[in-house]
Amino acid sequence: MAAVLIASLSPTGHIAPLLAVAEDLVSRGNRVTVMTGQAHTEAIRAIGAHPHPLPQAADFDEGPFDATQRAASSGMDALSRAIIRLFLRPMPYQSAELRRALTEQRFDAIIVDYGFFGILPLLLGGHADLPPVLYYTPTPLMLSSRDTAPTGLGRPPATTATGRMAQRGLTMLSQKVLLRTAQRAANRMLTGLGAQRLPVPLLDVGALADRLIVPTVPSFEYPRSDLPAGVRFVGVVRPRPSDDFVTPPWWAELDGDRPVVHVTQGTVDNHDLSRLIEPTITALADSDVTLVVSTGGRDVSAIRVPIPANTYVAEYLPHDVLLPKVDVLVTNGGYGAVQRALAAGVPVVVAGSTEDKPEVAARVAWSGAGINLKTGTPSPAAVRASVHRIRNDGRYLRNARRLEAAFARTDGVAEIAALVNEVVNERFTSSLTTSRSHR
Repeated sequence: MAAVLIASLSPTGHIAPLLAVAEDLVSRGNRVTVMTGQAHTEAIRAIGAHPHPLPQAADFDEGPFDATQRAASSGMDALSRAIIRLFLRPMPYQSAELRRALTEQRFDAIIVDYGFFGILPLLLGGHADLPPVLYYTPTPLMLSSRDTAPTGLGRPPATTATGRMAQRGLTMLSQKVLLRTAQRAANRMLTGLGAQRLPVPLLDVGALADRLIVPTVPSFEYPRSDLPAGVRFVGVVRPRPSDDFVTPPWWAELDGDRPVVHVTQGTVDNHDLSRLIEPTITALADSDVTLVVSTGGRDVSAIRVPIPANTYVAEYLPHDVLLPKVDVLVTNGGYGAVQRALAAGVPVVVAGSTEDKPEVAARVAWSGAGINLKTGTPSPAAVRASVHRIRNDGRYLRNARRLEAAFARTDGVAEIAALVNEVVNERFTSSLTTSRSHR
């Protein structure tokens, strides 16, 4: 039996898969503490784990970005702004909570959300007896590589020698110029907390951990010949089943003859529904499809366009019960939602321009399992044309089904449990060897 600490930001895309991991580890006889936002305390207790609530300053800033600033920001600039505001500002407070937890109890392993930068002062500060650390990434793989363009540009790998040379130049530009402000901010915080400066680019911090857990299959991720040894692809990590979901009165309509299209802006980037949900409703109003809209927790009254007869709206719809009925997903590019859709063999239309979403969109197009609209605010005409194209070009469905078969070969939750055992045993063996050598 191991004692495991899981540290995560509180948005659903970050914590939901890790709660599934926590529940599985508890069922295997492990003692699990989950450090995340106060709102998840009861859910943590319900799965038999111990909650360690974060103070607000240590958690994700749920406030919306300034609308004008957000519209003007894209690609690398948007990514840099998001890193500083959402992930770097909470670092000192997160680090203090981690140190407190490690003082109160001995842990055999730590699983930490990639956005939980509070682990960095411990990794770089010579923290005595720091247990093995496993990073979990809720975004596409951000590690820089000689084989890929830098994260944030949403570009697939180059296929020519000239293109690869250009990619290397872009990577240097990204690290030395475009993300310089975020890198400097991180280093100021680290030195202020008594830790070393980052020995790697900020987005490469996963390479500092004992393992980097990537919740997808290799065929959805760009090939890298220089992938660090600690990287492990585990397949999709599905959130806990929605056993208490009560189907709405219109649910039977999803079993009719018409194709089902689902549109979502996720649970974070859903403050302005005119970015994707409203254009999709308008686009498909006269189409021979059934449209299912999820506002990601927002009141449905926030939708400001008329709701057509072929459209059904809910604040929240669990994907484990919805996706088996869906033919096309229209999304702003939330990584978890895209992974679950592809694991269900559902092709995807992606319209995302902020944070990691351009990278998700680029991988969808690269895999052939969907269409990248290359904007976060598509026109109704663009959405309508893309949905029509996916429905009428069988290549998208075939590629989605190919990925579905790849996902079916692995159980992400079970794979993570095996990785925990692996690092714990490695640390035990290493300690035993060291002890014997000192006799």
